Amino acid sequence: MKIRSMLFIIIPALFILNNGVSYFIFQSGRTVQQSYNVMLDRVLLYKQIAGQTQENLRVLNVYLVDRRDSSRNAYLSQRAELNLLRDSLSAKNTIPATALTVRSYRNMIDTFTLQEAGVIEALNNQGSLAYAAFYEEAEHTAAFIQQEGYHLIDLELRYYQPLYRQILLQTEARDHWGVAIFILNTLLSVMFAYWISLSISRPIKLLALTAQQISDGNLQAAPPQISANHEFGVLSHAFGRMQDNLKELIVKEKESLEKDKLVKELELEVLQNQMNPHFLFNSLNVIAKLALLEGAEQTSDLMVSMSNLLRYNLRKLDRPVTLREEVEHAREYFTIQQARFRDRFQFVTEIEEGGLNVFVPMLTLQPILENIFVHGIEGMEEGAQIKLVITCGPNETRVAISDNGIGMTKEVRESLLHFEFNPQLGQEKGQSTGLGTRNVFKRLELFYGKKNLVDIYSEPGRGTTVFIRLPSAGKEDGDVSSTDC
Repeated sequence: MKIRSMLFIIIPALFILNNGVSYFIFQSGRTVQQSYNVMLDRVLLYKQIAGQTQENLRVLNVYLVDRRDSSRNAYLSQRAELNLLRDSLSAKNTIPATALTVRSYRNMIDTFTLQEAGVIEALNNQGSLAYAAFYEEAEHTAAFIQQEGYHLIDLELRYYQPLYRQILLQTEARDHWGVAIFILNTLLSVMFAYWISLSISRPIKLLALTAQQISDGNLQAAPPQISANHEFGVLSHAFGRMQDNLKELIVKEKESLEKDKLVKELELEVLQNQMNPHFLFNSLNVIAKLALLEGAEQTSDLMVSMSNLLRYNLRKLDRPVTLREEVEHAREYFTIQQARFRDRFQFVTEIEEGGLNVFVPMLTLQPILENIFVHGIEGMEEGAQIKLVITCGPNETRVAISDNGIGMTKEVRESLLHFEFNPQLGQEKGQSTGLGTRNVFKRLELFYGKKNLVDIYSEPGRGTTVFIRLPSAGKEDGDVSSTDC
């Protein structure tokens, strides 16, 4: 699971759990408070009514004594207040245990109000003391109202007493549940915090350990296996790709060093075999001019071809040349071999001009052709044929060098393709330039940075064909398109 998903799930879950507990406690307290408020409102109303009846009697008594309008208005105001309290009592719901008592209580209030009205009427219509009987009855009724109010309060408290005991038990149980939920919530929070921190720190620790192994030189250290759905899984995958790229870079660097080493070895070998080539080159030029003066034109042409070969071989081996230059060099080489073998062999070429602009390592064709002479057709008295075919294909130039000589075994062919030494390919003294066919194949691989550029098709007694694929990336800029020659 991704870290973001874990945080989006766990934090809201803990928040909802905390809020749920808080809401449960709030609702329980609110229920208790509402029940208490309902009971208290009725109890206070009973007490207010009892007090208001006494206040009405007091104000009425003041009016009976001084009979002023202000006292009468005060009495009327107190009577209106009592009527309002009576209406409030009628509007409130009652518990089953006090329903009849509350109805009787309301009737008492109505009776008290009528008795007060009787006192006022008797005061206005009869003798001065006629109202006294009505006033005494009102006092008795007020006393009954007060007693009945206390009785109703008793009933209310008695009715709610078991309910409040139950509420107290529920509150105590809720307190225990609240403590348990608090402890559980704390444990879950600690567990989730540990889980999230472990899911972050563990991949970092594994990646740091792998990085330490790589920095110590262990490039084969496997990157940690982390789920692809995890953020660190993406980092681990990128770490593995970086490790693979580093390995490829090291391999390429080794190949480059090997290429440089091979070129230097080849240069040294050529220098050792040149026997002061500048002196020899100048001497051949002198002999060629002398032969021309003496009328030996064939000998002069042969000397010129030899001079051209020497001039070509004096160039730096680490500098690429075009395939066109290699073909011209091969033709010079065949001119010299023609003087030796005369009509014993035939050199045939089929060349597409568009394929001659590709760059190749220097001395690519001539060592292969020399190998054909030494090991393929040297023993043939007649009918030998060497064929050079250059064609263009999509994104590459194809070179095929074939002969109808003695061929080679599968073991010899495999040793050439895999750059292995084979005693069957031992070169006789004086018959080689020292640039072996294996070195040519290896230089092609290093030059283009690709493998499997060379194939050899051969069977004993049925000739040999060396097939070389030259990528178009080696062409000169602006010659032809990258898709075709």
